[in-house]
Amino acid sequence: MKIADTEMGGFQKLLERKEADLAQVLRRRDGIAIERSPDQMDEIQYALDRDLAVRNVDFESNLLRQVRDALRRIRDGSFGTCIECDWVISPKRLAAVPWAPRCIRCQDAADRDRREGTESLGLALVNAA
Repeated sequence: MKIADTEMGGFQKLLERKEADLAQVLRRRDGIAIERSPDQMDEIQYALDRDLAVRNVDFESNLLRQVRDALRRIRDGSFGTCIECDWVISPKRLAAVPWAPRCIRCQDAADRDRREGTESLGLALVNAA
């Protein structure tokens, strides 16, 4: 079942708004500053704040890339089709996560593979030490 043109237009508008919002947030990333303080507790707090800000920028950058990829899929006609198995992504999933590139089954498998890869890397680093 293909996504109707009216639904596609709605997804496109939603994704374009999300893209603009994320781009605006990322333009303000210059606010990540390295602050110094003679107080060690303040220094630790500044480092934690900076680490959180960097993680947020990383998350938002990845999300922006996913949104742009979804817009590209709209333009090339593959939006709503899983990039792994070519099955239709459920309308409920697209309503919740319009930039989703995979159906829920393939996304679960990708997440599981990523977790296992991270665990294997951690184990390899422990064994190497």
